Amino acid sequence: MTVLKGKGVVKGISFGKLSIKNSISSIDCNLKCKINDTQLEILRYENGKKAAIEHLKELYNKVCSEVDKESAMIFEVHQMMIEDETYCSSIFDLIKNEKVNSEYAVSCVSKKMIDKLSKVDDEYIRERIADIKDVSSLLIDCICGNVSRDCEINRKCILGANDFTPSQTAEMNSETTKGLLMMNGTVNSHACILAKAMNIPCVVGLGDQLKEEYDGKDIILDGFSGTIYIEPDVTTIKRLKKKLKMCQKHYELLNNLKGKENITLDGKKIKLYANIGSISDLNIVKGNDAGGIGLFRSEFLYLRRKNYPSEEEQFKVYKKVLEEMKDKEVVIRTLDIGADKKVDYFDLPREDNPAMGYRAIRICLDRPQIFKQQLRAIFRASTFGKVSIMFPMIISLQELKNAKKIVKEVKHELKESGIPFDKNVKVGVMIETPAAVFISDELAKEADFFSIGTNDLTQYSLAIDRQNNKVSGMYDPYHKAILRMIKIVADNAHKHGIWVGICGELAADENLTELFLSLGIDELSMSAPFILGIRKKIRETNVDEVRDEIIKKFL
Repeated sequence: MTVLKGKGVVKGISFGKLSIKNSISSIDCNLKCKINDTQLEILRYENGKKAAIEHLKELYNKVCSEVDKESAMIFEVHQMMIEDETYCSSIFDLIKNEKVNSEYAVSCVSKKMIDKLSKVDDEYIRERIADIKDVSSLLIDCICGNVSRDCEINRKCILGANDFTPSQTAEMNSETTKGLLMMNGTVNSHACILAKAMNIPCVVGLGDQLKEEYDGKDIILDGFSGTIYIEPDVTTIKRLKKKLKMCQKHYELLNNLKGKENITLDGKKIKLYANIGSISDLNIVKGNDAGGIGLFRSEFLYLRRKNYPSEEEQFKVYKKVLEEMKDKEVVIRTLDIGADKKVDYFDLPREDNPAMGYRAIRICLDRPQIFKQQLRAIFRASTFGKVSIMFPMIISLQELKNAKKIVKEVKHELKESGIPFDKNVKVGVMIETPAAVFISDELAKEADFFSIGTNDLTQYSLAIDRQNNKVSGMYDPYHKAILRMIKIVADNAHKHGIWVGICGELAADENLTELFLSLGIDELSMSAPFILGIRKKIRETNVDEVRDEIIKKFL
């Protein structure tokens, strides 16, 4: 028996034969051809684009009928990416100016976009690289008249590959595909999100452990521990069959919690929200019964482009999210560009220490027209649901007042133009610096709510970069300084009658749920798959009984 270790991203246990597939379609196009008739080549590109859009519509309909509408939304997003004006114009420019073949132009433009995103120090953003690869490879295949469906299989097996795209995953049959193994792959990739919706256990990050010589062998996939057993022995088979039965009972219990209140044994309620970065994340938000969206990372609208998104583009996205969430609250974080999120058309200066430089609310206040455009789009969308606005990286009371002044100007302009909007949109502050913590009593007088961003708060407080291998081992989110700052913020929020939430990674940490309840945290916003587990923890907790012991333990 051989044992491989990866990361389980879709829970479950599967038994079957391993079938190793080719890697995801490549966007590499080494065949660069000089063309004489650019108009004819553009027509070739347009025909390929049309075929790609038709293929995406087919995938959308397939997933709608076999899974659900929310899971299919990724293919609406992919269609928007193919039709994106910036993306298309960049390809046109290469064809016209360089007189190159269209598939080569698609390859060049896509690689440039991927190169930019790969440098961003944000795992969620980097995970969108797979979407660009999927869309671009599909477009190249359609231009060349070669749309592959190589993931359609007729026999039951566990599939292994370097990676899988959302398109490939959608083409799988959940009855015959018993599991997915990926050498690469990431937790929040849309392929994994689709696999979860289709109830296909999945393990990623196996690297070169996954060898072609294992093709055709009997294996067991343990998506709970991220472990793969090649040619398992009898003892292992018996143990995992027993574990499978226990896990099935556990998930039945979690599913039974859908629709239930997030209420402790002694009657204390808390809101459980989800973090998202795009429309395509809504399927997993709904599937996990989130009470709302506590962090919508709006900067994703500004990435992968060569110019600013228009007010109308932004409005359509915000409107769509609010309509899908119906009457549930959606907290939109205003533009958080800068630091590791570089966007060429912003023409940001090079900085030696960008994490502490020109970013987020600082850019918005310095470039009010960009800020106003986003705020106008949000307020216009506010009539379609319940929206709140949150400002990132606030470090002073004056910053908050200046931001609120611009909000007031936008509301006045909309009123003068006769454009409807919700006059009662709440405005909050993201607490993610020690400065914001220690003036939170003053900020609370001006804000409608707080949301604590524990990732940046930990990094700034401990002076430790998580991406720096030399010091990343010292990064300690349980550090008493961090937990005590959370208490300070909670106390100041409640003193002034506003609610306080947590939207960093700690929100999903079950080891801290009792502490957050004891501190009176009102809302926890996290990656959607963690919601039901945290709900279970909340419903099993008696805060009055554990408060003193828990606070003594952590603080």
